[in-house]
Amino acid sequence: MAQLGTYFMQPSEELEDAIDRAHRANGWFTHEFTRLAIHNIATSFLEEKALRNWLAQYPALLQERSEPKLVGIVMAGNIPLVGFHDFLCGFISGHKLKLKLSSKDTMLWNHVLAKLTEWEPAFAEQVSVGEMLKGCDAYIATGSDNSSRYFEFYFQKYPHIIRKNRTSVAVLDGTETAAELSSLSDDINLFYGLGCRNVTQVYVPEGYNFEPLLESFNTYKAHVDHNKFKNNYDYQLAIYLLNKQYYMSNGHLLMVENPAPFAPISVVHYAYYTHRQELIDRLQQDDQIQCITLKEGSGAGKCYAFGANQNPSLNDYADGIDTMDFLQNL
Repeated sequence: MAQLGTYFMQPSEELEDAIDRAHRANGWFTHEFTRLAIHNIATSFLEEKALRNWLAQYPALLQERSEPKLVGIVMAGNIPLVGFHDFLCGFISGHKLKLKLSSKDTMLWNHVLAKLTEWEPAFAEQVSVGEMLKGCDAYIATGSDNSSRYFEFYFQKYPHIIRKNRTSVAVLDGTETAAELSSLSDDINLFYGLGCRNVTQVYVPEGYNFEPLLESFNTYKAHVDHNKFKNNYDYQLAIYLLNKQYYMSNGHLLMVENPAPFAPISVVHYAYYTHRQELIDRLQQDDQIQCITLKEGSGAGKCYAFGANQNPSLNDYADGIDTMDFLQNL
């Protein structure tokens, strides 16, 4: 895994070719954002010392396995290599893996798996790819709320982790600096807002001045040149105009008042709050929320500092479920 991290960080025609093929297969996977996703994986997950410290927390996994289990992993495909942490947990646990790749993200995964097999042929005996995941001993699956109901039904007899739709929110108090708002803009705009760690709703106090926040979005004005994103923006704008609904915009992102945490692509919802700590406590208990971005975010619980959402550490488990603990107890 550390060797893969080194490979990700070095210029490579092979890797660039895979990035190019991924973009041609999925227009959302732009070269810039795919490189960023790969960089974040390398720096957050694949540094050798961090990997050893992380694995030391799970002593049962350090013992030789006489009978490793077969774990099926259903990958999401909303952002490049989004299921890498599940793959890493499964591989490093010593279990055998069967991966069902998302049709939106096959080029990058096929390249990564081929590279690992090239370095260590025995890798192919531990990790395989398949369309059907029958016959596995345990399952890890990520999907929409709708697909998760099917996963729950099909995998109910087996140990499993089923992940549903989640999104992230920010809590502002009006004292944020320009630098902090710029970092929040990253949390909102990176990967076109398609990830569960992307902020899709901001909570603000009454009388909040939105102008500095809207200005901070201007770094990503080029989003409007992306045809898929622009189509979403035009569609949502047309709906607000037809419904005579109040909205704010900087030209590529729309802000509308809405209590729902989930917002369409190109839209950020906002809502007003009165008691900040009560709001944060409620959001901590909300199963729909992946990250809460705010001034004093430390990474504890769901709370992250501005700009930290898309760079989780090895111990930042999706949905707060310890994947490694699940795997070591199979």
